[in-house]
Amino acid sequence: MNVLELMRVCPVIPVIALEQEAQAVPLARALVAGGVRVLEVTLRTAAGLAAIRAIAQNVPDAIVGVGTVTRPEQFVAARDAGARFAVTPGLTPVLIDAARDSGVPLLPGVMTPSEVIAAHAAGFFQLKLFPAQQAGGLGMLAALHGPFPDALFCPTGGVTVETAPDFLALPNVVCVGGSWLTPRAAMAANDWDAITQLARQASALPRKATDRTHASV
Repeated sequence: MNVLELMRVCPVIPVIALEQEAQAVPLARALVAGGVRVLEVTLRTAAGLAAIRAIAQNVPDAIVGVGTVTRPEQFVAARDAGARFAVTPGLTPVLIDAARDSGVPLLPGVMTPSEVIAAHAAGFFQLKLFPAQQAGGLGMLAALHGPFPDALFCPTGGVTVETAPDFLALPNVVCVGGSWLTPRAAMAANDWDAITQLARQASALPRKATDRTHASV
C-alpha cells in the first residue's frame, strides 16, 4: 500500500509509545477489533522495534508502521522488523535517501510552507503536519490549502478526540494522528476493552471526502 492508501484506511492513526513489548499484541488486537488497523508504533521507547515485530508476526489484520524515525539506519531496522510504512517528525535529504533505499513508504513531517515545498520537490504529497497544534492547527492547514492544493495532511501533535472532527472536516486532511487511543490509565490496567471502545469511536469519525489520488513517491 502507498501512503495515500494507508491514510484512507481509517480517520485516525494511533501514535503508540509502548514501554512493554508484552503489551504490543493485545493492544494491536484491541485497536483492530475497534476498526483501527493502521498503527504507528514509535521509536520513542526501547520496546519500539520489538513491538513492531510482535505485531507484524501475530496480528495479521494490523498494518503496522514505525514512527519517530530520525536516523537513516532506523528505516532498515524497522522494515526488517515488519514495518510497512514509516513516519518522521521532519524531513532531510539523508532521511529521504534512506527511505528510498529501504523501500519503506514514508509519511514525512513538515511544519512550514518552505518544508512543504521541499517535500513536494522530493516527490512527497502526503505529509504529516507536526506538531500540528503548535504549528497553527486548523488555521495553518486552511492557509496551506491555497498555495498547496495537492498536499494532503495527517495533522499530529495536540490533536484530541474533541478536536479531531474539526481537522477531519478540512478538505486537505485525510486522517489525523493521535495518542488518545492509548490512554495511560487503560494501558497500565491492560484494559483492552476500553481501548477497543475508543477505537470504535475513532473509526466512526466523519471526514471530508477527497478524490485526489496524487500519491507520494
